[in-house]
Amino acid sequence: MPFTTRVLLFFGGLSGAAGVTLAAAAYHGGNPVLQSAALICLADGPALIGLAVLSERSRAALASGILMIFGTALFAGDLVANSYAGFGLFRMAAPVGGTAVIASWLLAALTAFLPARNN
Repeated sequence: MPFTTRVLLFFGGLSGAAGVTLAAAAYHGGNPVLQSAALICLADGPALIGLAVLSERSRAALASGILMIFGTALFAGDLVANSYAGFGLFRMAAPVGGTAVIASWLLAALTAFLPARNN
């Protein structure tokens, strides 16, 4: 299995685990901001696993997965940092991360119309 596929699979699993953890923290702590971070992680985790499978045939799927990892980390990371540390990663981290996640989903959709990679 190519290294890039393993990276997407790893971050897919990590995102799913983070999502479940954040959902539990949101429920037990009554923090709706953590619920938003959990939803992003729980949506993007399975998507990353699917993109990992597709990445062996499509460079666009790989690019989408990398962008999704970046966006999820920025968006969820900023919300978690704000909730627990009282300050975010950097100014505009959540909006930049959210925009990257949206772009990654759009790129994933466009993958359906792009030619497969010649291995």
